[in-house]
Amino acid sequence: MAKIRVAVIFGGKSNEHSISLISATNIIRNISADKYEIVMIGITQKGRWLLYNGDVDSIENGMWESNPDNVSCVLSPDPLHKGFLAIMDDGAVQHIKVDVVFPVLHGKNGEDGTIQGLLTLAQIPFVGCDLISSANCMDKDVTHIILEANKIKTAKWLTIRSNELDTLYEFAKKAEKELEYPIFVKPANCGSSVGISKVGNIDELIKGIKTAFSHDAKVVIEQGISGTECECAVMGNSSLTVSTVGEIEAANEFYDFNAKYQNAESKTYIPARNIPQEKIEQIREIAKNAYKALGCSGLARVDFFYCENGDIYLNEINTLPGHTKISMYPQLMEYFGLTPKEQADKLISLAFER
Repeated sequence: MAKIRVAVIFGGKSNEHSISLISATNIIRNISADKYEIVMIGITQKGRWLLYNGDVDSIENGMWESNPDNVSCVLSPDPLHKGFLAIMDDGAVQHIKVDVVFPVLHGKNGEDGTIQGLLTLAQIPFVGCDLISSANCMDKDVTHIILEANKIKTAKWLTIRSNELDTLYEFAKKAEKELEYPIFVKPANCGSSVGISKVGNIDELIKGIKTAFSHDAKVVIEQGISGTECECAVMGNSSLTVSTVGEIEAANEFYDFNAKYQNAESKTYIPARNIPQEKIEQIREIAKNAYKALGCSGLARVDFFYCENGDIYLNEINTLPGHTKISMYPQLMEYFGLTPKEQADKLISLAFER
């Protein structure tokens, strides 16, 4: 029986390129070689697509990019091709048909619907959320709007766009009236806490907004929530698997990029230590409802704050959460009872199911 050919796409132009390499390495190692044939496609930070046939270990450390056997390739949007076109040095074109794509891309162009739209045009099944749900979850402003419409509690927020910079001071004064410090400033369309600032006065707020604008043309500012940072993993299309709740003890002042991926002192606890069981069940139910409200499929990690008074606030939804060795999503699903190999197999099966 012929193996299923799965293309794993990694890297990308986003500021989460390095995390994608680590996630992809772990995912590739956990895709069963008995059942699947893996095609590895790397995207450089300059946006060049390369067919990679080298050692998997060279992906994580970035050495894959200098492999002399790399071949330029493109994903064809023509559904007749069902895959990639590799362009040889002599101009010859090799057709590489695939059955399914696992886009292990974080951040812009990976989780925002861009690659999902291209794969939809190509009519190739792919792992994870579709174009619309990916875009809605990536945009923190849109996420707030949809969740509020579905009566799911989030932090109070305001939004400013780059074409409103001439009114930045007036916006900051309005924010001071409507929100209380500390305030979090976030690019609307970035992941892994990139470009986020925690601010305590108007000067810091203005500086934080300008910093966020260096990452995106829309910026969301949110009321700071004092509570336990916790996360819930969801897998499925119509029938959902919802994990228990994991707790984060951030090494830094908040769970920023450095605390997530570079500071060994950050800790995760599964299940969460100090959240009552009835509240864990409530968080799981909210995660499921939010997943459905935003039209998610395949997988997502839903992030929350649990406050001492029992209030629960949904922070954000990540449609392609990290799969590094310290990432919460695979750990939560493993605690639920799915090994990393079973997780990869299930996610690929869900792509075909959708």
